[in-house]
Amino acid sequence: MAQLPAESAILLAAARMQPRNSDVEYPFRQNSDFYYLTGFDEPDAILLLLPGNEEGEYVLFCQDKDPLMEIWHGYRAGPDGCVRDYEADGAWPIERIDEQIVGLLDGRQRLYYLMGQDAEVDSQIQSWLNVLRQGGRSGLESPTALMQLEPILHEMRLFKSAQELTVMREAGELSAQAHAEAMRVCQPGMYEYQLEATITHKFAMAGHRQCAYPSIVGGGDNACVLHYTENNQPLKDGDLVLIDAGVEQDYYAADITRTFPVNGRFSPEQKAIYELVLKAQQACIDACKPGVPLNRIHDLSVEVLTEGLLELGILRGELQDLIEVGACRDFYMHRIGHWLGMDVHDVGNTRKNSDWRPLEPGMVMTIEPGLYIAPDCRKVEERWRGIGVRIEDNVLITPEGYEVLTASAPTTVADIEALMAEG
Repeated sequence: MAQLPAESAILLAAARMQPRNSDVEYPFRQNSDFYYLTGFDEPDAILLLLPGNEEGEYVLFCQDKDPLMEIWHGYRAGPDGCVRDYEADGAWPIERIDEQIVGLLDGRQRLYYLMGQDAEVDSQIQSWLNVLRQGGRSGLESPTALMQLEPILHEMRLFKSAQELTVMREAGELSAQAHAEAMRVCQPGMYEYQLEATITHKFAMAGHRQCAYPSIVGGGDNACVLHYTENNQPLKDGDLVLIDAGVEQDYYAADITRTFPVNGRFSPEQKAIYELVLKAQQACIDACKPGVPLNRIHDLSVEVLTEGLLELGILRGELQDLIEVGACRDFYMHRIGHWLGMDVHDVGNTRKNSDWRPLEPGMVMTIEPGLYIAPDCRKVEERWRGIGVRIEDNVLITPEGYEVLTASAPTTVADIEALMAEG
């Protein structure tokens, strides 16, 4: 609110329950922006922030208490609970929003909200503004400017507070332990979904039932499918398996990828590709420090991977020429990483004033180089085909450099093979 001009207001809607099929709904997950500002995790609510309002700057509209509905669907905070437990200055049942909000918005010059994200909310806002405009002769004054909220709110979310980082460290550590457990139990003949179950069991036993995103468990050729989520194939002796999975803890995401041999031992070709990806990842992590342009981290991954592929004979030509034409894109088709926070691909601009923005303390990003040599790729010798490797960690930018939040999940060939031998 301190960043807004005088006589402004912010309106933000909570998420709604979404039907899955017939009379069953998907598990509820609050809108990240709404939760960031309120901590309130019930559906069908509206937040109104009114800087300078003497009767209360922080107002919530929520589902009212209803003993019958609570028997079927669980307890509600209700307006009194919003004030008592969520520190709202005032709260009303959502059913009364039409009669209350016109008076609350009266005289506000600018209204900030997430335009275009929810057609129903857009329509509601227009109806309230129409009432205000029509009441002009009665002294009502409608906002004259509708403003995008994202530039302010999402820039705030990009920089993590000490409290947020405490949660993200815990999420990173739990996810790292889950990946290590998957390495311990893996053996030929298991199915991909069984490794997925090992991961989710570890999360649930720690009290966190939700993954931050659908887990990827790709054995053999499936590791070359970037967003493979079927997870229904057997794991074969001699193949690699790629697992991309992370917990959502208190609405904050972890995002880890590890790749390891199903039988516990890398083949020479698997080891060569794996260690090249690991070399690129470590170079990129080491480069993470305040002031470094975001794109420089990606460019470095391209340089290391291209040079390594040239040395392995998978690419041919002059190194600089290969880098300039993007020759490694056949095998490395994504960028080095993304912001991480409440969303696994978190909010925040990657450019500032048209340039790639420099890294700053408080940012958290993934570093995840990979190489994916398709099983039908005729550009390479057969011995390389079907090898897919990605290694991903969560990196906090600190004033001195970086902190890896997921470091306890093994990454070196020696550590992975030793851990799997124990299992």
